[in-house]
Amino acid sequence: MNEHLGLILALLAGALLGAIFFGGLWWTIQRAVSSDWPAAWFLCSLLVRTAVALAGFYFVSRGDWRKLLACLLGFLLARIFAARFTRAPAEKGNRAPSGGGP
Repeated sequence: MNEHLGLILALLAGALLGAIFFGGLWWTIQRAVSSDWPAAWFLCSLLVRTAVALAGFYFVSRGDWRKLLACLLGFLLARIFAARFTRAPAEKGNRAPSGGGP
């Protein structure tokens, strides 16, 4: 039971890391589009977000590949949620079916 709790906590920690990573990306995009130096915003943001995510993965896993995998799964779930949450209003409605057409 204790082992399962550790994996669940690793999954939640991964989701939190993903929320920080993708929330930081969204925040950076909002600031960079009106900035005089958008490249600097994106570069600094990438370095900080990546460092936080990698440090979080290292801290959460503590050398256990199962915790690392659970953390990564939580991170990917946060990415899916962020992609759906930040979708443009025109894309939120019904999508046209993909396929051959004129």
